[in-house]
Amino acid sequence: PAVSAGLPNFARGEVVRTGGDVRGDRLAESAREIPIAGRSQVLVAGAGPAGIGAALAAARAGATVQLIETAGCLGGVWTAGMLTKIIDGGRKTGVMREILQAMATRGSEVARKTKGEIYDPELMKLVLEEMCVAAGVKIQLHTQLVGAVVDGRKRLVAVVTESKSGRQAWLADRFVDTSGDGDLAAQAGCNFDVGVNAQCECQPMSLMALLTGLDGNAVPEFVREIAGEKAKANLRKLMVDSGIRPSYSAPTLRLLHAGIFSLMTNHEYGVPAYDAGKITEATIRARREVHQIVADLRKLGGPWKELAVVATAEQIGVREGRRIRGRSQVTAEDIVAGKKHADGVCQVNFGFDLHNVRPGSMFEGDDEIEQLGRAYRKRGARPYDIPLGALIAADVDGLMMAGRCISGDFIAHSSYRVTGNAVPMGEAAGLASAVSVQKGRMPHELAWSEIKPA
Repeated sequence: PAVSAGLPNFARGEVVRTGGDVRGDRLAESAREIPIAGRSQVLVAGAGPAGIGAALAAARAGATVQLIETAGCLGGVWTAGMLTKIIDGGRKTGVMREILQAMATRGSEVARKTKGEIYDPELMKLVLEEMCVAAGVKIQLHTQLVGAVVDGRKRLVAVVTESKSGRQAWLADRFVDTSGDGDLAAQAGCNFDVGVNAQCECQPMSLMALLTGLDGNAVPEFVREIAGEKAKANLRKLMVDSGIRPSYSAPTLRLLHAGIFSLMTNHEYGVPAYDAGKITEATIRARREVHQIVADLRKLGGPWKELAVVATAEQIGVREGRRIRGRSQVTAEDIVAGKKHADGVCQVNFGFDLHNVRPGSMFEGDDEIEQLGRAYRKRGARPYDIPLGALIAADVDGLMMAGRCISGDFIAHSSYRVTGNAVPMGEAAGLASAVSVQKGRMPHELAWSEIKPA
């Protein structure tokens, strides 16, 4: 009793009785009061690359910022997802440049040679925490977004979370959805698109792994940082010739620093990013496949005989979830034309990167999805702008998006979704949110010229 005195019910282990009735396959929960855990000017939901950009930009612009994250670290796919490679970040300024410089300065020889684009996920966790703490961002990890509150004026005014602390509410003046899958926007009732067709077929997921027990100099033809792009084909041939059939047709072995490699060799098809049960099944399948492939490579002996898995990612890498409807939309035609915008917040220099949505090699089959992708790849991509309107929710006021959940079509999404673009998109959304609070106007009521510093 002395230890638990004064603690809330959930901390004392007592049952919290809220009431409810089971009605068929539904549970009708009785109304209950939810404690308000925090108030801020800007709340950022999701601490991946886009969320880091949003939180830092808003805080540095003078706003009070609350950052909420499901995982136990900042960085999202960079850290919990062990991505290990930042694509299309090298030409960016602002927060993206700061992060790359930190990775290059504090990282391995490989990180220095690649100007921070190949990085150590553990160092990334530390660097992002240091940056956010220094900027005054309030961070809450281990916290799942489960609801949103929209008032009678269609303004988002609060989010609801669940964690070890129980159910909590968070109030803010402006919100940024950087969840990757558009979770906040969906909870708020926004319209969205998924996949390429009525069946919502999406690009596959991949589970990353870290490996050790291998000398890169003994197998240079298979290491991406030594042999270049042809390393993928070499590694696949080695696997296939050895009876190993990876679900990803372009397996990649990447050198991070002495004795540590990352491996991407897995594809999980037909998994909705908003179905926890199916994501769980995919993760279990993927982890089993990764371990089996490493065990089979180890059987080859020679330089492979000590190969071992150090860790698999905490979260499976999701390429595609919801695409939230915005005030404007990025299209494949914009990319082909290299379209520029007066309110352009980020220039994308990355082309179409469509992983096959069904098992098999992309652009080699004859089904309608592969034909569509092949046609756009043939037409080519030019550098283009992401307009501010694609970051502003169309159906709810006070809500912005950044990262792969912004407003765009299926083909365009395959280009802008990479993390080097997520950071500047987040930076723009965070800055716009902070400035809109200061000016007392909603983000959609502001021109980019009123937001961006001169």
